[in-house]
Amino acid sequence: MQVTHIRNKFTVLSYQVVAVVVLLFVPLLTQAQAFKWARQNNPNYDERLISYGFMIGLHTTAYQVKYAPQFITPQFDTVHSVMPQFSPGFSLGFLVNYRVNEFVDLRIMPKAGFYTHRLQYNYTDETTKQQFVETTHVEMPILIKYKSMRRGNVRMYMIGGITPGFELSGKNDIQASSAVLDIRKNNLQLEAGMGFDFYFPLFKFSQEIRFARGIVNMLGTDQSIYSDPIQRLNSNTIAVYFIFQ
Repeated sequence: MQVTHIRNKFTVLSYQVVAVVVLLFVPLLTQAQAFKWARQNNPNYDERLISYGFMIGLHTTAYQVKYAPQFITPQFDTVHSVMPQFSPGFSLGFLVNYRVNEFVDLRIMPKAGFYTHRLQYNYTDETTKQQFVETTHVEMPILIKYKSMRRGNVRMYMIGGITPGFELSGKNDIQASSAVLDIRKNNLQLEAGMGFDFYFPLFKFSQEIRFARGIVNMLGTDQSIYSDPIQRLNSNTIAVYFIFQ
């Protein structure tokens, strides 16, 4: 029953995210059509073999919880559920863009990400407890960018790849005890998204949205009252990036 409840919550959230993305990008598509034949700024910008820039990212993230088999045993009959909650954060970094051909770029985006993950433990006596996992990660997204034809000063693209990362500092380093949920320091995520390039006389500005799914079990090996009901934790992140080149 709890797994179904969690799945329903993520389904509702996914519909909300899709609606926001549609409302965000439909006006941009309309603008791209309106300025299809506009005078081009930096007409030869994308012919550069290597270009550089910096980025600012805003994200919301949460763990996906998989319960341990012993969760349904009498030992945990007082634990009603473990509910992940999305929490905001941000990231800062720079990028190196390598032009493969007219429509494909290889992009590396080293960045520092500031994350807060939150788990709420609900008990049958209607009490709750929470675990906050606050971490700073150094990440190295390696991405392939597939671009459409340029229309005036607007270009649409899709992007995807992998993002390895490791923890630079975190809450567990300060409060290591049996009363704290142990989290691994390394993560590996698959990322996919879409965005738009806007060309200005002196620079190029890009807006993109990316979805990241962790493929590494983030649950640490140290046992505690908070880790015992859980078998696996995977990170899920929705991020919006503002990129200047």
